[in-house]
Amino acid sequence: MKTLAENVIAVGVQHWDRRLFDELIPLPDGTSYNAYLIKGSQKTALLDTADPAKTEVLVDHLMRTGAEKIDYIISHHTEQDHSGSIPDMLLVYPDAKVVTNPKCKAMLMDHLHIDEDAFIEVQDGQTLSLGDKTLRFIYTPWVHWPETMSTWLVEDRILFSCDFFGSHQATAGLFVEDTARTLEAAKRYYGEIMMPFRSSIRGNLKKLEGLDIRMIAPSHGPVYDHPEVIVNAYREWVDEDKVANVVVVPYVSMHGSTQKMVDYFVDGLIDRGIGVQPFNLPVADVGQMVIALVDAATVVLAAPTVLLGAHPSALYCAALVNALRPKTKFAGIIGSYGWGSKMVEQLTALMGNLKAEMLEPVLAKGLARAETYSRLDTLADNILAKHRKLGIV
Repeated sequence: MKTLAENVIAVGVQHWDRRLFDELIPLPDGTSYNAYLIKGSQKTALLDTADPAKTEVLVDHLMRTGAEKIDYIISHHTEQDHSGSIPDMLLVYPDAKVVTNPKCKAMLMDHLHIDEDAFIEVQDGQTLSLGDKTLRFIYTPWVHWPETMSTWLVEDRILFSCDFFGSHQATAGLFVEDTARTLEAAKRYYGEIMMPFRSSIRGNLKKLEGLDIRMIAPSHGPVYDHPEVIVNAYREWVDEDKVANVVVVPYVSMHGSTQKMVDYFVDGLIDRGIGVQPFNLPVADVGQMVIALVDAATVVLAAPTVLLGAHPSALYCAALVNALRPKTKFAGIIGSYGWGSKMVEQLTALMGNLKAEMLEPVLAKGLARAETYSRLDTLADNILAKHRKLGIV
């Protein structure tokens, strides 16, 4: 087994072929369920477990380390990809106690029906001695559930951060080897899971400022032995003022009318020196779109109507953007319709969580005419002016 430090052993599981998470999130690189065994001079602790589908592999890894006894199972987060094997761990190690905060305890009792007497509750900042190794618990709520916490291994200066700083990525190596690839996976993970909780993350980043972190060991993806890489990336992603000169254009077209408008609009943005990332919704990798949304200054959704409303793919996209709440500053709607449309009102209502200025929509009845293309030019000019005002062009 691979070690992070003396008697700190990675025992988690790689899930190479998992391609969908929560029946929602694409996993192009699989994922991992990271768990760590810490053997102190007096006590042994297991930090997190694994998804129930991989319990047998986790048990095998523990047996290979010679873990005949585990005193504590640290549970950082209730979701079953971290906690799902705890009931089986308590069968294998019946004397072990589940160590977690009160909120997580209550949720584990609800989700996994673990008996109350199996728990030890810890407070924010409380420590637990394993003998020559000390665990300090740090509450890091809303990354991305209310009960989430992290563990600081004092002597080895390792932060076990749970989903905080994670990435859905199965890897053969323990540590980050391809920084660019891991950061892209981490940005996808942040965008899909963490982005709605930016304000909480900013607070949690401040809580970590006093720690001399040598290593960050998240619950998904490789371990950061150069932690400043991911910490600095998070600082940029959560900074409301740091947006890029990019327009994300999610679109769908049924008979080509909206496609022609999108093609013209995209070319116009490029001609004006604005970065643009179009995504054809029926076939696009939604995760790639979410990566683009993390720091794009503007989003323009393009769609035709089905009956009087927006195409269902556009409705889904608007609902997704609304749920993820990117720091986008401007949002617009373009598209075509047959005989009538309530698409603008519908999509605008669906994106009510966005703290973005809504731009003048551009709709065409049937196939776009010269007047429509002129209005698309005006929209592109308006976006350029607004990006210049932000100082990003």
